Amino acid sequence: MSFRRSAVHSPLLVLACLLASASHVLAQQYPTRPVRIVTATPGGGNDFLARIVAPGLSTVLGQQVIVDNRVSRFVGGLGARATPDGYTLVIGGSTMQYLPLSEKMDYDMLADFAPISMLERSPNVLVVHPAVPVSNVQQLIALAKAKPGSLNAGTGGPGGSLFLALEQFKLMTGTQITAVPYKSTGPALLGLLTGEVQLVFATPGGAMSHVKEGRLKLLGVTSPKPFSLMPGVPTVASQGLRDFELETIGFIVAPLKTPPPLIKLLNQHVVTMMAQADVKARLAGGGSEAITSTPEGLGAKLKEEDARMRKLFKHLGMLVEK
Repeated sequence: MSFRRSAVHSPLLVLACLLASASHVLAQQYPTRPVRIVTATPGGGNDFLARIVAPGLSTVLGQQVIVDNRVSRFVGGLGARATPDGYTLVIGGSTMQYLPLSEKMDYDMLADFAPISMLERSPNVLVVHPAVPVSNVQQLIALAKAKPGSLNAGTGGPGGSLFLALEQFKLMTGTQITAVPYKSTGPALLGLLTGEVQLVFATPGGAMSHVKEGRLKLLGVTSPKPFSLMPGVPTVASQGLRDFELETIGFIVAPLKTPPPLIKLLNQHVVTMMAQADVKARLAGGGSEAITSTPEGLGAKLKEEDARMRKLFKHLGMLVEK
């Protein structure tokens, strides 16, 4: 009976072995032509990240790595539909994660991609106008509760990090703070500097020069743990809001059925490259910390973030059900 069972299953075993062997050979030969990184339009954070990653990958792979810029809303769909052979990779971030939560998109962040590695992380910073009589988060909460609706906060568009950080803060604190929408961080900070609004959950790159020059007060960072590029700055979570977290990550993924040996190879190259001092320095200059992970680690992070933000989007009435 043992022999008969082996005979029945041997074709499947042979096929599995052949597929594994083919994937291994493919990884050994890869790449034999240029590799494409699809990312968002020039000038944004993901484009900045891609142009740091592309030269490094080109060096280690021995092939040209081309940055292919597309309108943000089309990046995920293009990546998901690409041939899963390692020649199309995607660098994404919060926009790619959050768009499918609020709009019907042609990709699923968790179902259509094979994670490779995290690349960078950056929290927002909670800054207030110097005239606001608070020096920490608890005092800000107390002021907002004492004068409901009197505080205005500059935000970006719905679904962006400035907007989501504020809405998460309002939900967790039960405060009434009026959101004043701006196109991006820059105009929101200008509104804060001129006193048009009293607080902003801003990106570090835009806000910290104003903090250093005394034009804004810094109350905390939105990462769950202290941010290495801002030693000594407390987290918002440590100031009475234990589960408060909003942290933008940049990551690199491939189409779902990309062979695991290629994913492993790419992960090894990315981890080595992101550890280089010049790469860390360039990212730090833009307010981000270089960080890498295993493919499994990135997958877990994306699932965790999806579950958490799905609850917030549902509370805001913005969630599009699958």
